[in-house]
Amino acid sequence: MTYRVGIIGLGIMGQRMLGNMEQHDAFDVVSVFDPARHVDGQPYAESAAALINDPDVDLVYIACPPDFHAEYAIATAEADKPVFCEKPLGVDLEQSRALVGTIEGAGVPNAVNFSFASSPSRMFLKRMLADGAFGGIEAIDIRLHFASWPRGWQEAASWLAERKQGGYVREVLSHFIYLTESVFGPATLEKSIVRYPDGPEGEAAESHVFADLSVGGVPLSVAGGVGGTGPDRIEFTVWGSDRSCRLDDWYTVNVSDGDAWHPDMTDIPDPRQTGRVRQLDSLAAFMAGEAHELPNFRAALSVQEIIEGILAHGLE
Repeated sequence: MTYRVGIIGLGIMGQRMLGNMEQHDAFDVVSVFDPARHVDGQPYAESAAALINDPDVDLVYIACPPDFHAEYAIATAEADKPVFCEKPLGVDLEQSRALVGTIEGAGVPNAVNFSFASSPSRMFLKRMLADGAFGGIEAIDIRLHFASWPRGWQEAASWLAERKQGGYVREVLSHFIYLTESVFGPATLEKSIVRYPDGPEGEAAESHVFADLSVGGVPLSVAGGVGGTGPDRIEFTVWGSDRSCRLDDWYTVNVSDGDAWHPDMTDIPDPRQTGRVRQLDSLAAFMAGEAHELPNFRAALSVQEIIEGILAHGLE
């Protein structure tokens, strides 16, 4: 079956999803809306409301900046249609809590596009855990560093540089908090420090973050920064008593039994693109009412609680 999709927001994520859906047999993008952008050859709706209420749209994908997520998600629920939303649900926790209540009360299918959901690297971690390959899990580390923020390919999304909606804590760290909770269970924030280039009263997004969390009694440490010359660093490490596992640059899997790190999951030549295809496979299963890997709004709210807690508690 082919599902007809309407896309709200044609920034980086919206255009990426558009391109991936064009290559997937289960989806046909029939309407798009973005007040600031047009994509040649795509049917353009006059407004978000027109797209949401279009009878030819089966699924609404929300890929605009976070400030508008709640408004469009609620409108989609009122139209009694499934909603697929980018993270975060929003930047105001009270609004997001109310949003989840509204969506659940409406009973519409809902999912959030955390990119790890269907990724081979997440499945690898789940298998290691199920097989007892880690032994005892002793710690989890998340290390992020960017030469500049936003990254060069994100410059068109100016809001990512702003404290109100942007920053790498919301944009990148949230994916790893989701990964942690979806594999190892709920996380609890213990303390955080967040530094800003223009001080606590400014408008710029964070430059450095340090946070301590706990996952079922296992310590989780976060360290992130911006600045300097060199390649970006994106690492997620699970330290086990028998075997440890590290994800480099999101999806590259390395393991260690006590010696040097060595690659695993080498049978998948492009785990990033494989994950994108599998994410759409999961979305098709979601639309069919079948088992799938996509997190719902409630799971995304749990991530947002942690992320906004880090930013609020650690202001410096």
